This record gives sequence, structure tokens and C-alpha cells, in this order.
Amino acid sequence: MTDGRQRGRTDMAKLKSWKELPCGAIIDDPKAVLENKTGAWRSQRPCWNAEKCINCLTCWIYCPDASIVIKDGKMTGINYDYCKGCGICAKVCPTKVQAIVMEEERK
Repeated sequence: MTDGRQRGRTDMAKLKSWKELPCGAIIDDPKAVLENKTGAWRSQRPCWNAEKCINCLTCWIYCPDASIVIKDGKMTGINYDYCKGCGICAKVCPTKVQAIVMEEERK
């Protein structure tokens, strides 16, 4: 009969080293990204005011989800299907402009 410490050592011996693990965060099928809409679980959403926007596109540069929609070199909106509500776009929007502000998500 073995105690918990011996059993733990046996389990550790079976674990793979980091070199044996497969690479993660690799997207094999680009179509899967379009099917996996990730914006449904956010608690806040960016609200964009087109009249205030100076089209500096800083929000587009920093958005980790590529949710800022650009057409002909100008911002045209936010794709809420993929926006996770992190608030980076609102944070990097020029202070004097504040074309993007965060608001509570409407369910």
C-alpha cells in the first residue's frame, strides 16, 4: 500500500515535459474564428460617437480582438460579435476627443 506522497511521485513521472507538449493558441482553420463569436459574455461595451471621432485609428491599432471596423481609412463602427469589452479602445482614444466610452452591457 502506498501513501499519497508516493502516488504523487508516480503521477509526476508520467507527466510530459514542456518540450513534449503541443503548441497552443494556433488556429489551424481560419473559418473557425468567424464561427466562434466571443462578444456574448462581456459586461461592458464600447460606445462609439462618430461625430466626435477624428479617425486617428489608435483604437484599431490597440484592439486585441480586431473588432474596430475600418472602411476607406475611417472608422465605421465596432463589431460587437467579437468585442470582449476590455475597454482598451476607450482608454487609448484621445482624452480631448473621447469618441469611445465604455457603458454597461445591455442584455
